[in-house]
Amino acid sequence: MKTLKDAKIGETVKVVKLHGEGAVKRRIMDMGITRGTEIYVRKVAPLGDPVEITVRAYELSLRKADAGMIEVE
Repeated sequence: MKTLKDAKIGETVKVVKLHGEGAVKRRIMDMGITRGTEIYVRKVAPLGDPVEITVRAYELSLRKADAGMIEVE
């Protein structure tokens, strides 16, 4: 299982499944990250947290813990 936090800079990945429960999962979905969405990894901070991505034509920063809940291919 590959997650968004494992994706390399410059890679485009597709969301397969969202893990997590309740408010956390709902918050990720509200940001536009749903199954089938393509995500482009723009930058990763020097210590790996946060990850900057482009999703649905806007830029977004995610904590590494949240990125680990997003399964991609």
